[in-house]
Amino acid sequence: MDINLTLVSEFGFKPWQVENTVKLIDDGNTIPFIARYRKEATGSLDDQILRDFADRLNYLRSLEEQKEKVRTAITEQEKMTDEIEAAINGAKTLTEIEDIYRPFRPKRKTRASAAKEKGLEPLAAAIYAQLSETEPLLLAKDFLNEEVETAEDAIQGAKDIIAEMISDDAAGRKQLRYVCRNHGSICAVSSEEDMGVYENYRDYREPVSKIANHRVLAVNRGEKEGILKVSLELDKMHGMSVLTGLHVKNSSDSAELVREAAEDAYTRLVFPSIEREIRNELTDRASVESIKVFAKNTAELLMQPPVKGRITIGLDPGYRTGCKVAVVDETGKVLDTAVIYCAPPHSKTEEAKSVIKSLVKKHNVKMFAIGNGTASHETEVFAAEVIKELDCGITYMVVSEAGASVYSASKLAAEEFPQFDVSLRSAVSIARRLQDPLAELVKIDPMAIGVGQYQHDMPKKELANALDGVVEDCVNSVGVDLNTASPSLLLRVAGVTSAIAKNITAFREENGSFKSRSELKKVSKLGPKAFEQCAGFLRISNAENVLDNTAVHPESYPAAKKLLKICGVSDDDIRQGNVSAIKETVSAGGMAALAQQLDIGEPTLADIVSEISKPGRDPREELPAPLLRTDVMGIEDLKAGMELKGTVRNVIDFGAFVDVGVHQDGLVHISQITNRFVKHPSDILKVGEIVTVWVLSVDVDKKRIALTMKKPQ
Repeated sequence: MDINLTLVSEFGFKPWQVENTVKLIDDGNTIPFIARYRKEATGSLDDQILRDFADRLNYLRSLEEQKEKVRTAITEQEKMTDEIEAAINGAKTLTEIEDIYRPFRPKRKTRASAAKEKGLEPLAAAIYAQLSETEPLLLAKDFLNEEVETAEDAIQGAKDIIAEMISDDAAGRKQLRYVCRNHGSICAVSSEEDMGVYENYRDYREPVSKIANHRVLAVNRGEKEGILKVSLELDKMHGMSVLTGLHVKNSSDSAELVREAAEDAYTRLVFPSIEREIRNELTDRASVESIKVFAKNTAELLMQPPVKGRITIGLDPGYRTGCKVAVVDETGKVLDTAVIYCAPPHSKTEEAKSVIKSLVKKHNVKMFAIGNGTASHETEVFAAEVIKELDCGITYMVVSEAGASVYSASKLAAEEFPQFDVSLRSAVSIARRLQDPLAELVKIDPMAIGVGQYQHDMPKKELANALDGVVEDCVNSVGVDLNTASPSLLLRVAGVTSAIAKNITAFREENGSFKSRSELKKVSKLGPKAFEQCAGFLRISNAENVLDNTAVHPESYPAAKKLLKICGVSDDDIRQGNVSAIKETVSAGGMAALAQQLDIGEPTLADIVSEISKPGRDPREELPAPLLRTDVMGIEDLKAGMELKGTVRNVIDFGAFVDVGVHQDGLVHISQITNRFVKHPSDILKVGEIVTVWVLSVDVDKKRIALTMKKPQ
């Protein structure tokens, strides 16, 4: 297989794009660096496409390695033929390679291997030939010995050998897979009285070809928890016809024995194996799609607009141990802490109000961030009352606590806040999550963020890799302030290792703030390759060189400076936003001609012009601001037909959960998103989006809210 040609065909890229991209990956360049600074080489492929490309490249290389291993193993057994060689060369998947190798793979003790040891392989071959003149019982008498006492024993041993041969036949397995995929059904049953969330699967059947990914994951979890018994069902006659069609040649006595062996192979060997494969396929497919949804949701959550310039109180709600309070300034620095008891069983409401009002006045607080965990609703009611009594323009937002407790108890949090206990660290984290979601959420394991479905059932390695890629892409698309970023944030910058992140912060502590990007070269272990990868993603807000506060890479500084000279624009002009001359020059001379004059590609020139126009630009600020509230409702206040504004909190296969300000998120089923066909809710909605919804129904006892985005007539 020519891997590059395969990639050209599968992705629809030009040969030069594939060749250049493969070389860039093999040279150790990071995906964010390739996506941002090697656009001319790749044809401006974006981060996600590059990650998909890299994954496929690795798979194809693994496939070639496995082909070579199988080829070598079969050759060493002196059983290689032109047909097998052609089959190996034509295999497109690892499963096909496994099927080819199956007959040659060393086996554990089986009924067939035992029969072969008794010398029955020639008898099996004679029966499988199915010659009309062969009389199996008569022929079997020639194979009697101390271990084979009767002709019937010999026939049974021969059938065991034939059954295993049929089971190992790649063509039969391939056809049976096809039949199972298109005509089989996934079935689930249970005898449990109380099935909880699995009630819909008590007596469940759905075609393999139609089963939705989230239902695959649901029955898998139900089976894992011992509530469901799950199986793949296929009409036995249909399945058997595949094997008999391939192996039974006529109606002779020998053919009847082959048919019996085929039935044994189907029941005992082939179908159970195919059942496992099909269920694994469904699980893998569901996992891949679920990981994609989780990754997309995580990216949208991380890229939520920061709420900058507001001193914030973080409230970590609690009952018995009270509500932990942390005041942080505009940069996230902790100014004050406290513990109040605004919820049962203590309900010291007036005392709690006095504490909060005092903190608000002392620090000029403008915003409350309230965790959505235990006692959140009571704390939200309390905060709304305080806001109303103060009447000074304060707003609040309920913030997801997902992963906050994990972070608070981590070594990282202990190093950051050694003077605070675990619960106060959570309050700080909650406040910072509202101020800058990206900077705070990078401190926790992305799997703990909780914006997906069945994430705990996903293959951990694949999920971790996907989420790490998402976090890396988000951090690098926004950029990182070199002088204020935490080690956790620096670690997500392309080319920065854990050791380099620690050395950057150590360098700041010893030498003060970085004055220029070039100073990075003085950081221990940050060599030329690491500098090349990370420099463009690190910003210095008050640098002498204005380009150090943009995404312009240092390698492009000469071209950028030349552009400024041509346009008659100074660094001060850029700082003051007087850059209209640049766009006028580009418009007058043309992008292509100017790029040629500067000896750079057009994509690089376009990026330079964009960055110089907005130094320090944060792409998140171009998105709609989060929905801040001043009052609170309870689920009992909701009525059918009520119109509400809400924030999308999670997007899953069958709909989206929307926070409408009553503590309990409501579900917009996929059928209620729009009047047109929707393949997946993520095609329409994204986490953090502000939407208008209408209440369909409310079940206060079960705390279920059904919403619609279709405006009532």
